[in-house]
Amino acid sequence: MLYDLNIAWSPTTTPSDLERTLRFAKTLGYDVVALNHTVTAPIPNTPTPIRNPLPLLNPPKPLVSPSSAPSNPSLPTTLRRVTLTITDPSTTNYRLLDYTRAYDLLALRPTTDKAFAWACSSTTEPPGLISLDLTSLLSFHIHHRTAMTAVHRGTRFEICYAQALSPNIDARARATFIGNVLSLLRATKGRGIVVSSEAKGSLELRGPADVVNLLAVWGLGPEKGAEAMGSGARAVVVNEGVKRRGFRGVVDIIKPAEEGEEAKRTRQEEVEKGKLEAKEKGKKQKGGNQAQGLGAKRKGEEGNGGASGSGTMSKRLAKKMKKDAMQAAGGA
Repeated sequence: MLYDLNIAWSPTTTPSDLERTLRFAKTLGYDVVALNHTVTAPIPNTPTPIRNPLPLLNPPKPLVSPSSAPSNPSLPTTLRRVTLTITDPSTTNYRLLDYTRAYDLLALRPTTDKAFAWACSSTTEPPGLISLDLTSLLSFHIHHRTAMTAVHRGTRFEICYAQALSPNIDARARATFIGNVLSLLRATKGRGIVVSSEAKGSLELRGPADVVNLLAVWGLGPEKGAEAMGSGARAVVVNEGVKRRGFRGVVDIIKPAEEGEEAKRTRQEEVEKGKLEAKEKGKKQKGGNQAQGLGAKRKGEEGNGGASGSGTMSKRLAKKMKKDAMQAAGGA
């Protein structure tokens, strides 16, 4: 399965444009996508409930019952994601749990050195993604130890290729993007990377093969590039799902898969065949026991008749002896 965990969304996005983008993503081969709502600083400090403005389109079955939201095969499975732009982490840490409950995926976009270090190692719960604006000059250096701390905690770094392919950026911003990508790959050694599009429309989407070739030019090998859109992105979705559905974010109870009609028919035939074999085996065992008992009885009778003084005399032998005695008495 292929994943694109960043389809840009804003309140001005019309439903027709959004549906067109999702249909085109499904045509390109993406099975799971995430609509991204970016929240810029400052994040409100008031403990008000977080409202999720993203539309609920073709959600995965664990998040909603199939009867209330039927799946649409022409659209990919759609998740709802929020990206928080972090400048001062002291005013954001305690609000992460509220955003985690309201959205399916949580991503952080730090803009300062202090915010980047906090996002990598000091959050109350590790975020699913750290997404950087790679088209702008970063005010901090991506150190290997800091980046690998985030990777070991289960956080992935996101590269959005549409930032470099958008027609609205100039050559300088595109060169800055490539330099930041090389710096990120050098710090992580290609581990813990997730590739998304951050496309604002269908024209900014690219096929998986084109993205892998583009990443190979930027320094990420084809195998790791394919993994960044496959198993790496899937790990983020699974981990975030366990945090929301599981017991304390560790144990997840899922419904076992239902058997198909053919599997049920095969299992029923095996049960009936086992019952028939057991019945035939019981008949053979019963007949053998009866034959064995009859043979033992005959053998006992013959043994009693041939040996004198061993056990009770049989009626046949007593009758014969009585007849012989009467013949002997008559002859005398």
